[in-house]
Amino acid sequence: MWIFKRLFGEKKPEAAKTSRIRRGKAATKPSLKTGSSGAKVGSQRFASQRARTSDQGVRKAAGHRARRPGAERSTIERTKSRDQRVKSGSRQERTKTRANAKGRAVEAVVRAGAAGSETVEKEMLVHVGKSRTQVAILENGALVEHYVSRKDHKSIAGNIYYGRVQNVLPGMEAAFVDIGTSKNGVLYVGDVQWDEADIDVSERPKIEEVLSKGDPVIVQVTKDPMGTKGPRLTTQITLPGRFVVLVPESDIQGISRRLPEEERERLRRLAKRVKPEGFGIIIRTAALGAKGEYVAREIERLSQTWYSIYEKALEAKPPTLLYEEPDIVLRVFRESFGPDFARVVVDDPDSYKSVLEMLAMYAPDFKEKVELYSPDEPLPLFEKYHIVEQLHKGLSRKVWLPSGGHIVIDRTEALTVIDVNTGKNVGKSNLEETVFQNNLEAAEEISRQLRLRDIGGIIIIDFIDMEIRRNREQVLETFRECLARDRTRTQVFEISELGLLEMTRKNVSEGLLEAFSHKCDRCDGRGVILEDPELD
Repeated sequence: MWIFKRLFGEKKPEAAKTSRIRRGKAATKPSLKTGSSGAKVGSQRFASQRARTSDQGVRKAAGHRARRPGAERSTIERTKSRDQRVKSGSRQERTKTRANAKGRAVEAVVRAGAAGSETVEKEMLVHVGKSRTQVAILENGALVEHYVSRKDHKSIAGNIYYGRVQNVLPGMEAAFVDIGTSKNGVLYVGDVQWDEADIDVSERPKIEEVLSKGDPVIVQVTKDPMGTKGPRLTTQITLPGRFVVLVPESDIQGISRRLPEEERERLRRLAKRVKPEGFGIIIRTAALGAKGEYVAREIERLSQTWYSIYEKALEAKPPTLLYEEPDIVLRVFRESFGPDFARVVVDDPDSYKSVLEMLAMYAPDFKEKVELYSPDEPLPLFEKYHIVEQLHKGLSRKVWLPSGGHIVIDRTEALTVIDVNTGKNVGKSNLEETVFQNNLEAAEEISRQLRLRDIGGIIIIDFIDMEIRRNREQVLETFRECLARDRTRTQVFEISELGLLEMTRKNVSEGLLEAFSHKCDRCDGRGVILEDPELD
């Protein structure tokens, strides 16, 4: 970020159109490196310059692209002022037209999210226990998504750290960064942003050209540590909100493709008005029908968060936590809740209060959908809604299908394998029809199990062989339609002649099985007890 250079009295490189991170290694330059929002601070010059830099100077430097909130008129005030300039004679007519368009857009997206079903009733249940906090999402009473956070092991995905490079491995095109956790994070060269004015290369630079051992750098965790692997890191910082994702030191501007074209056009005009200089914004699907005032308020709040991170980095010494994602209840609520939810039931007063406070900022009209579960109820919340029973099925290796068939889910080190079997399903007409119907049921159930168990990585599905190509195409189409409800990014390939389907699903944190299990001490997780081959 050339805002650091400006802070230290250096000029902005003319060749750089957007502010990037200084990655040069010249000894005459200050030892300062950042990612799109990171920092590499040289101890001596940094300390002396910081001593001479007042808080007002920091604000001036940080505001070279985005004005500090409150310096002049805020984004919200500018938005209100623009709206007030509309002539009173046409204001009511425009408001009515706009409201009708929003209503149609909301209805269209809700129908699309339900994958064509108009009877889908979505509910969110929040249970706070002694050792775990759990969030369940139901569709027509069926558990489709489950999130859990243990008090002794919290997710660090989304957190921002001020770390120090421990090793640079050119052969792996990666660097290991100490961020203060038990395992060093891995930072690949493709996840590092650099200043094109400082790196004289025609193609992507090598990792050793942008990072050196001992360099401080600001990074964000994109994937939790899993097994023997440490957390995955990036210097491309993003700050997610309910309506937008703010990208510091970027010019990116995007809008969710799931929104209807009329709504995309409205939000595109809104983005031009409220987008602060020096920040990129990505408008999310949840912004459907949102008032411009709410969007502008969130952008100001996120930009204020970035300023706080920046100023904290100036005072900190690596490794230091600069920003921590909210708890799992607010995080899931931010990412999942929408107008298609019928109710939210919370059994913890503190979490209930936090949810209402969040809704007061984003959607005060939906506060009536949130309920506090009474402790006087005869059954606990999850038992009343049969969540415990469905979790037991979600942890089972075998899942039965309505017609009598079943699927078997096995996890390996490299991938997850799902086998489809007819089981007790003997069909009625012929073998091809029996197999086809069984595979259709399996496609729907597998898509639900992937969401429920939060299975990520490479997934291989062994459907039963189908002779007719049209049947294979229909099973694939059904599977993709069911996956459309999944907010996690997936990639699905064609079904092979052997009936195998290959797909990938983004893996961010531990799944359902990892949350409710531990490795067997006796068999070391293999599932079998080995006998001594020498004994007779």
